[in-house]
Amino acid sequence: MPKIRVLIVDDSALVRQMLTDILGGDPDIDVVGAAPDPYIAREKIKKLDPDVLTLDVEMPRMDGITFLRNLMRLRPMPVVMVSSLTERGADVTLQALELGAVDFVSKPKIDLAHGLGEYAAEIIAKVKMAAGVPVRALERVSNPVAPKLSADAVLSATGTQRLFRTTDHIIALGASTGGTEAIREVLSGMPADAPGMVISQHIPEAFSAPFARRMNDVSAMTVRQAEDGDQILPGHAFIAPGNRHLLVERDGARYICRLSDGPPVNRHRPSVDVMFRSVAQNVGFNAIGVILTGMGDDGARGMRELHEVGAPTVAQDEKTSVVWGMPGEAVRHGGVDFILPLEAVARKMISLAMAVAGPGQKSGAGNS
Repeated sequence: MPKIRVLIVDDSALVRQMLTDILGGDPDIDVVGAAPDPYIAREKIKKLDPDVLTLDVEMPRMDGITFLRNLMRLRPMPVVMVSSLTERGADVTLQALELGAVDFVSKPKIDLAHGLGEYAAEIIAKVKMAAGVPVRALERVSNPVAPKLSADAVLSATGTQRLFRTTDHIIALGASTGGTEAIREVLSGMPADAPGMVISQHIPEAFSAPFARRMNDVSAMTVRQAEDGDQILPGHAFIAPGNRHLLVERDGARYICRLSDGPPVNRHRPSVDVMFRSVAQNVGFNAIGVILTGMGDDGARGMRELHEVGAPTVAQDEKTSVVWGMPGEAVRHGGVDFILPLEAVARKMISLAMAVAGPGQKSGAGNS
């Protein structure tokens, strides 16, 4: 089997050397070259024809976003971003994922030489994963975003009615690799009065608040990073902070967000399994479980528990997933009722929320 050909693009000579040593030490990877800026990278891409590019977020002479936009238009290829753990780095990285970058690895803030060494396994795994992802020129078709509603739209004396029986439902959604863009598509298709949602996406601590703000901009729902004790209200979506688990607890007749600093589960904090299991235990068959693209198996056991308490469950299909690890494992664990392409997930969530859910009222696993 041929080795994965990697080109490293980073303005730091230290990072270029370290990534060369880390990736080149794997028997399945061949680092074919390195470039200190996008102009040199462009020439090396033409000459070396790499399979995967690692790309620094902030580059001299041409910024990383401009370079990536041109690359995905003229020569689409798998790109893994190497980003700084800062708000600026987070925002640029999220833009890169929107443009078609497959994934990202975060640079440590301090002790770069020691820190990158600790990330060796993650960097190698993500490059290998990216090599198998089919990439095409980005042609995003954005769903029109419904206007955000004020309280008057619900409480007005004109008789405006709410679409959902929202007090009875919680939507729990989990994702990992490729999930930032998958979540964007789902949230952009949800109406302003949708049931309350909780979302666990594997993401670093510095990235979760900027990610929540970006999702708020594209959704009719109010989207924000969860805080401990937040009441889960209709029309609101709460994203787990990076490095904290998000659980759902019952407080009388209300559901609230509870944050936990407990140990990583399935190597992740936030963990989708932790969130799903809390929803299964506290919301039961009035929940809706959704698992989207992601590497690994986090969420599979929690989704099975949701399924067993009677909650309808949805998994993104293999064709539209960047990585069919998490949804595929959920299917293999027998916890999925509906396997759907990404573009159909929001519609299914809406139809399930409109239904009167109860134990034993779900269809078997299928594609619709």
